[in-house]
Amino acid sequence: MIEAAAERLKGWARRTPMLSSPFLDDLAGRRVMVKAECLQHTGSFKFRGAWNAISAFDPPGVIAFSSGNHAQGVALAARLKGIPATIIMPSDAPRTKIANTRGLGAEVVLYDRASEDRDAIGARLAAEPRLTLIKPFDMAEVIAGQGTCGLEIAEQAAEEGVETADVLVCCGGGGLTSGIALALEARAPGLRPRPVEPEGFDDVARSLAAGGIRANDRLIGSICDAILTPRPGDLTFPILRRLCGPGLAVSEDQALRAMALAHDRLKIVLEPGGAVALAAALFLPGPGEVVIAVATGGNVDREVMARALALPGEG
Repeated sequence: MIEAAAERLKGWARRTPMLSSPFLDDLAGRRVMVKAECLQHTGSFKFRGAWNAISAFDPPGVIAFSSGNHAQGVALAARLKGIPATIIMPSDAPRTKIANTRGLGAEVVLYDRASEDRDAIGARLAAEPRLTLIKPFDMAEVIAGQGTCGLEIAEQAAEEGVETADVLVCCGGGGLTSGIALALEARAPGLRPRPVEPEGFDDVARSLAAGGIRANDRLIGSICDAILTPRPGDLTFPILRRLCGPGLAVSEDQALRAMALAHDRLKIVLEPGGAVALAAALFLPGPGEVVIAVATGGNVDREVMARALALPGEG
């Protein structure tokens, strides 16, 4: 399915670069390679899964729920396909993400993340016959689309002579992490995926440690909005449990510092949720001489970016 997704994405998705900086290597004490998915269409990896799922189903219209990155990926894919899209978004999502989703032609329905059940809202709206629900992570076609990022990582690591490394992935529900894990299992088994989450919202790490799904106690209260999900997916978790190393968690301060370093040293813009993997690569100890961090998204409001850039310089 991942190989089929790669064929569907040819000519539509970007092959994002693998970046590096000697300054980041010195700071981390090991070689750090950064897969810049923030340079994908709509500013995150989400376009991959959205395009693959919509292409596979060929529906007359789509609906999705998302804090912003999946929303934009689905909105753009639907626009390119010439079909309508309805996107359910939390009212506290970054203004940039809400505006961009509307700008891509989607109808946006806002809800209160703390008091309303987005799944129930989605199920009610999806009852409309013309709309096909494109889930953000717990959907085989979406996982396969995200897995194309893993195929590229395998190729790019081989080009750099890297056969063994941890691949750190910013993780919400696990769609990208599980897709990458499946791709690496087939193409680069020496590369071990590891999910990275914000402290206090590390449901995947706790689930892996417990051997069963664990949920977060809350869904608000972190600047890492892109990866705040209630729990790992029913489809994604078995893949994560079989193929991933232990999960990692970083603080908001570490995520902000990683954003500033990505700006200064790699010349890319990251949002907090898209920077946690780089933060773990830079600030958490780990095995091996090489680590690969997936920079998953760059859709950040100016105020948050300014907060990151205001931190004292390092590296």
